[in-house]
Amino acid sequence: MKTYFTLVFLIMLSACSRHNVEHSTLAALPSIPVRVWAAKLEPHMTMEEVVGAVRSKKMSVVEAKVSGRVMEYLATPGTLVKSGDLLARLDVQEIQARVDQAKAMLDQAQRDFERQKLLIVTKATSRQEYDAAQARLKVGEAGLSEAETMVGYARVSAPFDGVVTRKLADVGDLAMPGKPLLEIESPTELRFEADLPEALLEGIKMGAKMKVNIASLAAQIEATVSEIAPVADPASLTFVVKLDLPAVNGLRSGQFGRVSVPMEERRLLLVPAAAVLTRGQMELVYIAKDGHAWLRLVRTGRKISDSIVVLSGIEEGEQVVTRDVTKLTDGQTVTIQP
Repeated sequence: MKTYFTLVFLIMLSACSRHNVEHSTLAALPSIPVRVWAAKLEPHMTMEEVVGAVRSKKMSVVEAKVSGRVMEYLATPGTLVKSGDLLARLDVQEIQARVDQAKAMLDQAQRDFERQKLLIVTKATSRQEYDAAQARLKVGEAGLSEAETMVGYARVSAPFDGVVTRKLADVGDLAMPGKPLLEIESPTELRFEADLPEALLEGIKMGAKMKVNIASLAAQIEATVSEIAPVADPASLTFVVKLDLPAVNGLRSGQFGRVSVPMEERRLLLVPAAAVLTRGQMELVYIAKDGHAWLRLVRTGRKISDSIVVLSGIEEGEQVVTRDVTKLTDGQTVTIQP
């Protein structure tokens, strides 16, 4: 029994000695001037990121207006074209034959009408025959105009300034109305398209500004809501939302991105991100209190700009040290700088 009490006494003596050593060590440390931040709850709009893609506002699938074999293909993917530029030429011999036939019929109608004009003066023909010849002339002119227009459709041209993105036929293929030949889009007028569930649609208004993150670009882009689908897609039960994008270098159609959709306003406890120390898997901050810096274990959330959300470990109003935190020791005396 005597041995037991002796052991307890020695342990208590050792603990007191270690406590005195720690206090003497802290007392020997100089006071460090620090800056502090009063932790406070601040209103912040929570956001939900939705996946989407960059699309061109002007995009067209070019088709032939008449049937014919592709004789010549001038447009390849990546080619920049101007409005009216020739993209492909079709072989339309049947339509050319109609033009020749229309010219012959018009020539005959013109000769008949000229003869009726001379006869009507001498009253050698009736008014009825004169009017019939004049009508045949007008029909011939209209027939030739129609045939020449159809021949013009053999030249497939660009509907607007843009770039060819896809080639869907080749020389020798049969082109016809309804069968795509190529796709063209404008590379300068772009927008971001995303499919949003109904729960997120309430926070979006026409003309609203929203942040878009493009995977291949470092900076965020501010986009403007320009179109909201009035009905949901029956398969996905989502609504298509389109946002106009500004002209940005490196922005191209087809790029992957995310748009930040506002959900609800919450009060979050924010502190400067520089105040948080990471040691292994632990996150720590120093709290300035009664002239000392006390180490506090915290749990943080996401980062917002230069601040970070603190989920637990400190309370609103506590003074968080924001400067020289790596030089501090738990319990060290500090001087708060304005």
